[in-house]
Amino acid sequence: MSDHQPTDANDSVRRRRLVFRAWHRGTREMDLVMGRFADAHAMTLNLEDLISFEALMDAPDGEIFRWITGSLPTPNNFDTALLRRIRAFHSPTGPLHG
Repeated sequence: MSDHQPTDANDSVRRRRLVFRAWHRGTREMDLVMGRFADAHAMTLNLEDLISFEALMDAPDGEIFRWITGSLPTPNNFDTALLRRIRAFHSPTGPLHG
C-alpha cells in the first residue's frame, strides 16, 4: 500500500477528525488557512506529516498565522516540511489569493 493512502478505518477517522479540527480552529482566518489545506491534503499525508499536522493543531492560531506569513520566526519544533507545504499552498498564487 502507498505511503500516502489511509491504511484502515482508524486512519481514515483520524484524518477526517483532523479535517474537522482544521475547519474549527476558533478564528475564521485560521479556519480558511488550515481547513483548505486539510481538505486538499489530509487524506494523502504521510505519517510524519500527519503527526506534524496534529501537533500544529495544538498551537495558538495567532502564532501559526505569523509563522505561515513569516512575521514571526517558527520555533524549531514546528519548523517542519508540513508547515513549509502549508506556506507554499497559500503562496500568492494559492487558494487564499486566487
